Amino acid sequence: MTSLAADHAACAAALEAAGSSFALPIRLLPRAKRRGTTALYAFCRRADDIVDDAADLAMARRSLDAFEADVCRALQGEPVAEPILRALADTVRRFAVPSPCITDILAGVRMDLAQVLYPTRAELDGYCRRVASAVGVAAVHIWGFVDSRAIERSDDCGLAFQYTNILRDIPEDLGRGRIYLPEDDLAACGCTVEELQTGRIHAGFKALAQRMVGLAEERFHHAAALDRMLSTDGRLAFRAMFGVYRSLLAAVRRAGPAIFTSRVRPAKPRLLAAAAATLLLGPSGRRL
Repeated sequence: MTSLAADHAACAAALEAAGSSFALPIRLLPRAKRRGTTALYAFCRRADDIVDDAADLAMARRSLDAFEADVCRALQGEPVAEPILRALADTVRRFAVPSPCITDILAGVRMDLAQVLYPTRAELDGYCRRVASAVGVAAVHIWGFVDSRAIERSDDCGLAFQYTNILRDIPEDLGRGRIYLPEDDLAACGCTVEELQTGRIHAGFKALAQRMVGLAEERFHHAAALDRMLSTDGRLAFRAMFGVYRSLLAAVRRAGPAIFTSRVRPAKPRLLAAAAATLLLGPSGRRL
């Protein structure tokens, strides 16, 4: 096994260990694009873990600083010790991934070290564009696209997926001291941060759940157009990811205000069925 092959194998091992819902869609890609997408995933996972698994804030900042320095060296063609970063640098060069995508992802992860509340939806969207839309833009460069509007639709897709993540993970994020629900949306529904933190879930939270799901559904509607802007093999991966995440959002919608106290955990067969249906019918062929 060559050194570069070993680097990409390390990324594949990281994907397998994570048990991510992205694993199946990524397998639908041809080998080179599969390796590149897996390297992108492994990089994002590594950055997230640095922040989430650190013993304290100071350690997280030091570790992220060191990681970011290594990322910059890898992208400049300098030697680095971490296999995932060597595989990432190979992917960025091979597929002409814009380097701002990588720096934006790191900037978004860094926001979790400094910001635990988002007063407005515009501020939340700024965060989501860094941690999710930037990943989408990088991914479509790996998959290939035939229409420059794919970049704009990737932004919608990133926001749709990240809103879904946020709504699925509310109790887990609360445990980390983070709230990704905009304060202005909370207030519009008659809810407060303090009520959310203490589990005092009243009728206003039902309205809040419906409001946030509606915003995500709107992004999914716009993101569906990305399907016809991608290369054929990239389209397969996109459809499977789209189906999985749209099914996750459907589970969030069914849960209603329970999302504020229990993490949404849809059955894996349901997610796989959603991915298969979207593969066959396209992103516009199956409603939530």
